[in-house]
Amino acid sequence: MDENPPVFPARVVAWVMAAVALVLTVVGIGVQLRIPAEWQPRPPLTPDFGAALTFPITGAFLVSQRPRFRTAWLICVGGLLASGNVAFTALTFHWAAQDDMGAAVAARAVQLVCRAVAGLLLAIMVPLCSPTGRLPSRRWIPLVALSIAVTMAEAGLGLLRPDPDPGRYPWPKVIHNPLGVDGLLPYYSTARLTLQYVLQFCVVAALASLALRLRHADPVTRRQIAWPLTVFAGYAVLYLLGPDWWIPAALWTGLIPFAIMFAVLRHRLYGIDTVISRTFIAAGLLTMISAVYFGVGALSGLVVSGYHQVAGLAAALFAGAFFQPLRRALQRTMDRALYGRVGDPALLAERLTQEVRRADPGDALSAVVMVVRDGLAVDGVAVEIPDGRPRYVECGRLGPDARPIPLVWHGEPVGRLLIGSPGTHRFAAAHDERVIATLLPHVADVAHAVRMTADLQRSRERILAAREEERRRLRRDLHDGLGQTLGAMAMTLNMARMRLTSSPSAADGLLRDLRAGMDAVAGDIRELVYGLRPPALDDLGLAGAVRALAEETLPAGRSGTARVEVRVGDEMAGLPAAVEVAVYRIVQEALNNIRRHARAARVTITAERRGPDGAHGGDDPDGADAVGVGELRVRIADDGVGLPHHVRAGVGLSSMRERAAELGGSCVVSSPDTGGTVVEARFPLAV
Repeated sequence: MDENPPVFPARVVAWVMAAVALVLTVVGIGVQLRIPAEWQPRPPLTPDFGAALTFPITGAFLVSQRPRFRTAWLICVGGLLASGNVAFTALTFHWAAQDDMGAAVAARAVQLVCRAVAGLLLAIMVPLCSPTGRLPSRRWIPLVALSIAVTMAEAGLGLLRPDPDPGRYPWPKVIHNPLGVDGLLPYYSTARLTLQYVLQFCVVAALASLALRLRHADPVTRRQIAWPLTVFAGYAVLYLLGPDWWIPAALWTGLIPFAIMFAVLRHRLYGIDTVISRTFIAAGLLTMISAVYFGVGALSGLVVSGYHQVAGLAAALFAGAFFQPLRRALQRTMDRALYGRVGDPALLAERLTQEVRRADPGDALSAVVMVVRDGLAVDGVAVEIPDGRPRYVECGRLGPDARPIPLVWHGEPVGRLLIGSPGTHRFAAAHDERVIATLLPHVADVAHAVRMTADLQRSRERILAAREEERRRLRRDLHDGLGQTLGAMAMTLNMARMRLTSSPSAADGLLRDLRAGMDAVAGDIRELVYGLRPPALDDLGLAGAVRALAEETLPAGRSGTARVEVRVGDEMAGLPAAVEVAVYRIVQEALNNIRRHARAARVTITAERRGPDGAHGGDDPDGADAVGVGELRVRIADDGVGLPHHVRAGVGLSSMRERAAELGGSCVVSSPDTGGTVVEARFPLAV
């Protein structure tokens, strides 16, 4: 036997029901427009009009898409009954106006049943079964039973209604009820009001079932539930306000089936969470700010009686002070309500911080992309750090349409964050941007830390390579130069000893050669020592060594040579030896470049120490402000031709930058608008 019968008849039935409902609605509206004014229904427009116009069509469409979806059939049948209520309400008053009371009584009986059952299906059963088509759990069965019982009781009470007092009847003539029970007259109003209160309780309880589903659902289901919850909440408010609000309730009711349709079929394509969030925030701000404004205004009016302008100003100031904190609190509340644990960007940022702290330095980027992907609910997230050794870490699949977002750390580009396509847990764009804006600085911090770690590793590798190269050079110089020279001197010394008695003149020549060799050895040793650390630094200090270097490289008085001005203070004493050597070598390289390429007429060398104990430590707004940390600044400026437009860093420029970077500093070579070239190096100094 076929367990899944064909769905074609079901679709036909649904569309036939929708067509019948449309005919009934059109007939009802047409008849009501022709009823005399004294017999017009009061109020003229009820929520059933909205239900009759939209529920049958959307219900039939849902059935055609998902024929076994129970909520679709509830909407379809409820919409048909709402159309019957509209049609037979109009026919009741139409026939009563024509004094055809028999037909009016029959139409009223049909109208009572249609209205009661339509209310049960659309206001209670549809919210209870949305969006899955099933009850949330078996615990809601008693509410269904209570709703059915109260609906039957309301319909039965309406059918047994005794004739009202003609003096209080709002229409020209009482429509006599042949089934009326006169004994119910003393209790009719109370019983009817009680049943209405119980029905209102059932409507609110059905709405509460949606709210409970929203609270315990995953992000996807939460989005799906948000659609019907929003529209049913608005309907419940208008319904509880009573008949005076039935006209806006009728307009609002027409939105309910579309919201359910979006929730069932297309909920991922529409930003309902953004709508809910902004509506909630706007309503909350309006309510709270109004309360603060009027409360403070009233209090100020009592305190400063007669000064209404002062009271208004105080109220406005207090309301403005509460605005931004209240908006942030409401936004966080809605984010957590709609998206759960990943909804609050602040909590996501805290989670990102904890994940990065727990991860190894090499795995920090993996923790970042994982948290960002969870927070945005996208298919994939990647972080790209272009550097000497580019880093690329990806979580999930980015796809071809990845969105690149630059990572900037204190104005310095440090990489890119790549965000993939929205996944099944798609959130609204407004929430995405809040998450991105909150997490982006943290991601940039991690990217910068990764770059710094890579730079530090490369710097260590360069230092090790430089140290090994220096050892190799010393070994070569000692072995090939000094070693061979000392060996030759030893041989010469032995020959001089042997000839000392037999040929004193030959021995004297050998000793003179030995003396010359010793001078050469002394020169080689001086060169080795100079390569390790310039002797002028120990003999003259940094200030004197820089002045001597300037005089040696660009000697004063020579034709075509630039005039050099050295401004180095006496506070250079006590600098670390490594800093002194780095400054000396950078100045040396800069002066050599000036001599070869600049064609400058004037050169200025400035070195000053800034920081807590330096001469300029308290006057520099850009200087280091941490306790116990100073800075040494060295500046070599000339008025020459400047740098070419497309300069490529050679060995000399790279050497200057590397010497500064090895000590945690920086070296920048630039050409100002006024001309010339400026080399500026900075070195941090720990005190």
